[in-house]
Amino acid sequence: MSTSNDWKAQLAPEVYHVTREKGTEAPFSGAYWNHHEKGMYRCSNCGVALFASDAKFDSKTGWPSFTCPVESGTVRLVADESQGMHRTEVVCAACGAHLGHVFDDGPEDAGGKRYCINSLSLGFSGDEKAEK
Repeated sequence: MSTSNDWKAQLAPEVYHVTREKGTEAPFSGAYWNHHEKGMYRCSNCGVALFASDAKFDSKTGWPSFTCPVESGTVRLVADESQGMHRTEVVCAACGAHLGHVFDDGPEDAGGKRYCINSLSLGFSGDEKAEK
């Protein structure tokens, strides 16, 4: 398991802040909020596949939004009581990186979930075979 110093050495400072210190990037600022290529969104820390592009939708929030992870067990959901509110944090199950939060205001026809994910928490592989 990597230590804080290991992650600091491996990650750009802004990626470290979001994924290891539970930061949030500004809306409409990330690389993937308006990204429409086919492929797979992966954890920016460990490379594990997290979300397929066919689960991505425009939530009009300024962050990449997905209806579901690519597979059950690729993300963990953690209660988040920070900042005076109750939210559910989404973390990479493989490495523990903070990804964002999940909300119950997603498209009803896709299960009603909105995985609101920071672009800095993601990498992208433009391989259409990666879609689920």
